[in-house]
Amino acid sequence: MSDKFDLTFIGTGPGGYVGAIRAAQLGMKVAVVEKRSTHGGTCLNIGCIPSKALLHASELFEEANHTFAKLGIQVEPELDLGTMLKHKDDTVSSNTTGIEFLLKKNKITAFHGLGTIEAPGKVKVTADDGSEQVLETTNIVIATGSDSANLPGIEIDEERVVTSTGALELKEVPKKMLVVGAGVIGLELGSVWSRLGAEVTVVEFLDRILPGMDSEIAKNFQRTLKKQGFKFKLGTKVTGVDKSGDVLKATVEPAAGGAAEDIEADVILVAIGRTPYTQGLGLEAAGVELDERGRVKTDAHYKSNVDGIYAIGDVIVGPMLAHKAEDEGVAVAEIIAGQAGHVNYGVIPGVVYTNPEVASVGQTEDDVKAAGIEYKIGKFNFTANGRAKAMRATDGFVKIIADKNTDRVLGAHIIGKGAGEIIHELAVLMEFGGSAEDLARTCHAHPTMSEAVREAAMGCGDGTIHM
Repeated sequence: MSDKFDLTFIGTGPGGYVGAIRAAQLGMKVAVVEKRSTHGGTCLNIGCIPSKALLHASELFEEANHTFAKLGIQVEPELDLGTMLKHKDDTVSSNTTGIEFLLKKNKITAFHGLGTIEAPGKVKVTADDGSEQVLETTNIVIATGSDSANLPGIEIDEERVVTSTGALELKEVPKKMLVVGAGVIGLELGSVWSRLGAEVTVVEFLDRILPGMDSEIAKNFQRTLKKQGFKFKLGTKVTGVDKSGDVLKATVEPAAGGAAEDIEADVILVAIGRTPYTQGLGLEAAGVELDERGRVKTDAHYKSNVDGIYAIGDVIVGPMLAHKAEDEGVAVAEIIAGQAGHVNYGVIPGVVYTNPEVASVGQTEDDVKAAGIEYKIGKFNFTANGRAKAMRATDGFVKIIADKNTDRVLGAHIIGKGAGEIIHELAVLMEFGGSAEDLARTCHAHPTMSEAVREAAMGCGDGTIHM
């Protein structure tokens, strides 16, 4: 190509396409390279968006089965899995088409094919038909995301032994599902199929679920999931899977060593985390350094050790979250444009989209204890919230952690219906260095679930009003 671009993003997931749009807004000539036929990366195609479509639909199905009658609504729901999966596919299509529109609107040139870095300033695009073209570009941003991590020796066929990709495409509800990994992905997709009728067992190598989240929240959430029918085998590892029969047999044993046992399942979901997608991009030939986990080494401005080559999102250090990648996409575009792009990594929310949801921002109680910070906690249960009672959504609570001496909010953690929406007032408060008293003195509409947040903030001071 004779055209030369100011900036080229390899990958159009949340980090790539958002960063490209911001760069275009700042006056740069921008190109994007995407290996899929559609934009949006894992998140929009086979991750965040399709899973939320199924989580929402399955939640309504469960409510129709178990909650509607208690509200005076008599129905006999019947599952039409094909239509539910079509809703998921339509949702994905709408979102990916929307990104294509946004790229065109912002005059961003899109190339489809595998992008590799031939040298600084040169990106080769290899299309599915084998044809190649080389783009000249002043700057390159690697935004290629991540892949599902696999267990050694266990073959993934995406039909019976699946990653999150296959778990979104099952053609029938399994009688028994074994979920390997008690992180966000495993619990979310396990929830989908549990609501639709599967008996779900979760095997986790660690002695707790949701590693990295506040331990009190994790324990309470595990109890909630048990009430919903989940079975847990913590401190346990899967050592093999026998696929020879009509029913799968997973061999498990204690992580610390001990007697092995077999667990039968119709479907096994392997959800043990994700690995950065950095292989096959020409990074080694270009001299780009990777760390021991295959992530691109970058400085505070997302620049690799090679001038003109940057990286963001799942391929660098930090939580593998779509919104983290989006913020980094904006920041790197602004930095390359000569502005002061920045991401506050202390205020990045995390959400588990189950029912109830789990949401977290900032430091956990485990974190502040380990750091030796003097702290105080305010808590408020949804059982004492009027709106929650009216909605039959009283599971869970709000927990706010504040500095004992300054009252500054250090972290917040919520289990409850809509927790993923409620968490953001705490994120805004923390972004501006707010105190628990600031929040406690802010008038909240009544009746709302968010009143529980205000009450928890009051709990950091003289005490709650309604509990």
